[in-house]
Amino acid sequence: MDLTATLQAYSGRQVILDTAGSTVYLGILKEAAETGFLLENADIHDCREGHAGKEAYVFEAKINGIRTNRKRLFVMRSAVISIAALDDVVQEDLDPSENVA
Repeated sequence: MDLTATLQAYSGRQVILDTAGSTVYLGILKEAAETGFLLENADIHDCREGHAGKEAYVFEAKINGIRTNRKRLFVMRSAVISIAALDDVVQEDLDPSENVA
């Protein structure tokens, strides 16, 4: 798998950068560098400080939009365990028969 090409597919899209801890980053991916990810219109959220766990918080962002609290944010690559497009998020408790395109 070509990591550069894979990350390029997320460029300009709203993404979720997940971490091993309780922090999640959401924003528009502007650049994926060797050392990290540059997000714009970003939200850094520690899920210990809110009412919702990571999955619930991310799903809420998909429905209501990202709550921007940073114009620009650089996230170190070493902090990230996964990246996903916000529009690829699905609700866990959906009946698969209801998810027909």
